Amino acid sequence: MLTGKDMQKNIFKQQPLAVAVLLALASSLQAAENTTYLPTTVVTGVAQQSPGVVVTDPKLPRQPVPASDGADYLKTIPGFSALRSGGVNSDPVFRGMFGSRLKLLTNGGEMLGACPSRMDSPSSYISPETYDKLTVIKGPQSVQWGPGNSAATVLFERGPEQFDETGMRIDANVLVGSHRRFDRNLDAAIGNSEGYVRLMGNASKAHDYNDGDNKRVPSRWNKWNTDVAIGWTPNDDIWLELTGGSGDGESRYAGRGMDGTRFKRESLGLRYKQENLGDTWKTVEAQLYYNYADHIMDNYKLRRAPDNPAAGMPMMRGPFASQVDRRTLGARLKSSWQWGRFELIAGVDAQKNEHRARKGPAEHYKQQSRVKDAEFSQWGGFVESTWTLNPADRIVSGARLDRHAAKDKRAALCTGMGACLDNPTAEKTRNKTLPSGFARYEHDLSSVPATAYVGLGHSQRFPDYWELFSASSTPIGGGMNPTGFEPTAFATAKPEKTTQLDFGVQYAQGPVEVWASGYAGWIRDYMLFDYRQGGMMVMSSVRNVNARIMGAEIGGSHRFAPGWKADASLAYAWGKNTTDGRALPQMPPLEARFSLGYEQGDWSSAALWRLVRAQNRTDNMKGNVTGKDFGPSSGFGVFSFNSAYRLSSNWKLSAGIDNLFNKKYSEHLNLAGNAGFGYPDDPTRVNEQGRTWWTRIDMSF
Repeated sequence: MLTGKDMQKNIFKQQPLAVAVLLALASSLQAAENTTYLPTTVVTGVAQQSPGVVVTDPKLPRQPVPASDGADYLKTIPGFSALRSGGVNSDPVFRGMFGSRLKLLTNGGEMLGACPSRMDSPSSYISPETYDKLTVIKGPQSVQWGPGNSAATVLFERGPEQFDETGMRIDANVLVGSHRRFDRNLDAAIGNSEGYVRLMGNASKAHDYNDGDNKRVPSRWNKWNTDVAIGWTPNDDIWLELTGGSGDGESRYAGRGMDGTRFKRESLGLRYKQENLGDTWKTVEAQLYYNYADHIMDNYKLRRAPDNPAAGMPMMRGPFASQVDRRTLGARLKSSWQWGRFELIAGVDAQKNEHRARKGPAEHYKQQSRVKDAEFSQWGGFVESTWTLNPADRIVSGARLDRHAAKDKRAALCTGMGACLDNPTAEKTRNKTLPSGFARYEHDLSSVPATAYVGLGHSQRFPDYWELFSASSTPIGGGMNPTGFEPTAFATAKPEKTTQLDFGVQYAQGPVEVWASGYAGWIRDYMLFDYRQGGMMVMSSVRNVNARIMGAEIGGSHRFAPGWKADASLAYAWGKNTTDGRALPQMPPLEARFSLGYEQGDWSSAALWRLVRAQNRTDNMKGNVTGKDFGPSSGFGVFSFNSAYRLSSNWKLSAGIDNLFNKKYSEHLNLAGNAGFGYPDDPTRVNEQGRTWWTRIDMSF
């Protein structure tokens, strides 16, 4: 297990260039001249920038306390929420949609977690502040970024470094806060007009936090990431970049029966882009990426091992550990062309990944061989076009076709009671070819400076690893000595088909900005997890149902006086399981955000009031691979405050207090507190942090 000291040593061992750059810059700070001023604003919410698209800078400080992973960061964007289980590594949810319905990409590549219950969700491997830009494309309104992204596409991106002559730059920040929160972030580069070397690193840790009742919530974590990029830019039109990175961490969870004691990441990537190839052929882009996740979960390193089966599976009485890993290899090639008012983007992409596992009592799992249980592959082609009918009207459309395959490598199926039988689908492969597409009309209004849009999209999503393999293998009749198993999800789960109408408007004039985006969708063969009590265990299975969804995000801002700005946003999501005539589970409640800020010269200050309504539309014991509904939740309001001061053009200090009035509350999308930490047997949501202070200093040269 990595201790906090080990991680701090490890991160600096793996960042010799960072230390060298810091030392070199420290001796020349007095001579540095930089006319770029750090912004003083602390971000409390993010507005939509263009039809159905949100773009923001992930390096800016945020409130609540700056995020340690991708899911926490996304929560500042209206429509996003997160499935919570403690202090870190929650799973993002957009418009009530979870998992692979939400495509998360880093520099165009996909990092897939390995845990069967998504303890290491893909967002847990993302350090937002090491990226230059965050883009969210709402709904099935793009086909460029892979298959299945029916809810949204999220892009964390880094661009090429720009040096006109030999030079260097450095961006760094340090944050301290309540509950021993301590974050360090570094992004440094050195280069010239022909190339560069860029190094990014971060470390973040925190202790267990206290809720609004001053009760300790098991939630401590310690994690680090480091990445290096080597780029070649022989001229303004060519960019070639090689990247590599690694990371690790540990975290304990109040809402799980096991903790994560390894979140090891290894990443490699190669990207190439060339522009201005001809009069009509504009760009060509190619990339290869490799991502590896090695995850260990156990019930004894960060907590006391259970000594009774009520605290976990019967086979986990006493110390127990499970190690899983996943290797993902992907490639993408695309080009763009333009003929007058018509632009075309076309390309192909492919991905292959495999999953392995081993487990056993205490450290004995290390003596076991890692056994492959699943293989996935996908390859597809896409085309996307923009036709500018006139200066005020555009039609954007696209289509893609994907070939999917999944192979069941499990030789046997076992219950939590220890009974195992031969797997009837062992070594069998599922193949499916699935289409997706969309068309969107955008119109710039002539009477007011606004753009309206409406788009219809259709996405067909192949079942992912968690849907095909994570549901419990269920004995027929629920007996203690089964003679057979119900058909598994690998044999029965159908691809999910989403047809969705997206619409909205964007208005900006002078001090006023207003935007709105709405949607209405029909989902055929929605993959729903059913949970039921099987003796002392909770069993799960997957089935297809039909569903309807709808909702909206609305926001606006007004600079009503010199230095003053007011912001407001509202997000609502609704869903119904039409097959069963019940509410679609795991839907976030209505949420509103109001902020008021003042900025003058080098100083800014702002207040944020977050209001969340009670959620009574639930379907108990139904949900997804990570969470399920277990009753209505209460509404709450949380008030936070922040200030920032620019000490100079290169230094900035910001501070904030989250949950100023020490409100006791819990999110609706949450896990029940685990009995191993003393939570009652009746499902009880894990409470969020009480009053929390934080201070951050930023440096940029």
